[in-house]
Amino acid sequence: MLNKGLFIFIFFSLILFGCHGVDDNKPSKTNNSEQEETSELELPKKHLKKFDTHDSVQVLNDHLLSLGYEVNNTKHFDSLTTWALTDIQLQFLPEHVSGMYDEQTRDILNQLKDNQEKIVSEKKLKKTQYPDRLPEVTDNPFDVLALVNKEHALPSDYIPHDLVVPNVRFPFTEDVPKKQLRKMAADALENLFKASDEAGLELYAQSGYRSYDRQKTIFDNNVARHGEDHANTYSARPGESEHQTGLVMDVTNRTVNFELTTDFGETKEGQWLKDNAHLYGFIIRYPEDKVEITKYQYEPWHIRYVGEALASELYENNLSLEEHYQKNLEEN
Repeated sequence: MLNKGLFIFIFFSLILFGCHGVDDNKPSKTNNSEQEETSELELPKKHLKKFDTHDSVQVLNDHLLSLGYEVNNTKHFDSLTTWALTDIQLQFLPEHVSGMYDEQTRDILNQLKDNQEKIVSEKKLKKTQYPDRLPEVTDNPFDVLALVNKEHALPSDYIPHDLVVPNVRFPFTEDVPKKQLRKMAADALENLFKASDEAGLELYAQSGYRSYDRQKTIFDNNVARHGEDHANTYSARPGESEHQTGLVMDVTNRTVNFELTTDFGETKEGQWLKDNAHLYGFIIRYPEDKVEITKYQYEPWHIRYVGEALASELYENNLSLEEHYQKNLEEN
C-alpha cells in the first residue's frame, strides 16, 4: 500500500503531464494538411467562361496573377481574365484560342505553374485598357464570346488565324473564303450536321467567314440599292459583322432553293436547328422575338458559335447575346 507522500506526488505529476504533455502551440496534422491545401489549391477542373462568378474563378485569377498577368483578384471572370487566357492560348494553343477556360488551358497553366514552360505577358495580345465594359472596338477579337454588333465592332485588320473548311455540305463547289470557320466552330458544325443527318434532314452550309473588306463591299452595294437606313437592318457595316469572327455560318436547305430567307425557319431543317443548335454550341443569333434588341431582322439561318455551356444557357432562358451581356454587366 502506497504511503501518503508517494500518492500525493503521483497525483500532481499526472495533473502536470495532462497540462503540458501536448504542445498547444504546435499545429495538429489536420491543420498542416489544411494549410497545405490552402496554399497549393489545384486549378479548377470545371469549364469556366466570361461572366462566371465562382470560387473556382478566384483560384484561376490567383494563378494568372502569379504568372504576371494584371487581372482582378476576384471571383469574377471578366474581360481581363479573358484577355490573359487568350494571350496564353495564342502562345501555347494557337489552334484552340477561345478566351475560355477548359482542359487544354488547364494543362498549359499547370505546366507554367510547375515552371515547365515560360510565359511572357502580352506577347501575343496587347492590353490597351482596363475595360469595365466592352469598348467600342474590342481589344480581344479572339474571344469566342465577344459581342459583335452595331455598338461593338471588330478591328479592321482582324483575320482569324485558325480558319479551316468544315467537312459539311455546301451548295457550291468553289474553294472560297466563305466556306471557312475557326477550327473550334468548324468542329462543332460538323457535329451539328452529323446529328441533323441522323435525324433524316439535309442542311447545307452557305456562308461562313467574311473579311472586313468583303463586308465593306457587300454593305456598300446594299446601300447603293436600298439606302443606308434599310441596308443597316439586314446587312452589317464592316467591322460590325459577326461573319468576320469566323464563328458564324449561314445555313440553308433544298426546300428554299439554298437561299437565305425567313421561309427557312418554317422548314423541317429550320425547326430542328432552332430546337437543337444549342446542343452543339450554336445559337440562332437574330431570333424573331428579339429584333428590337439585336437591331437586325429575323434570320433563322444565321447561327453563331459560343460554346455549348452559353448556348444552352441562352436557349433555356430565351436570351439574346445582347441581353446576356447587359444582365451580367449590371450584376458585376
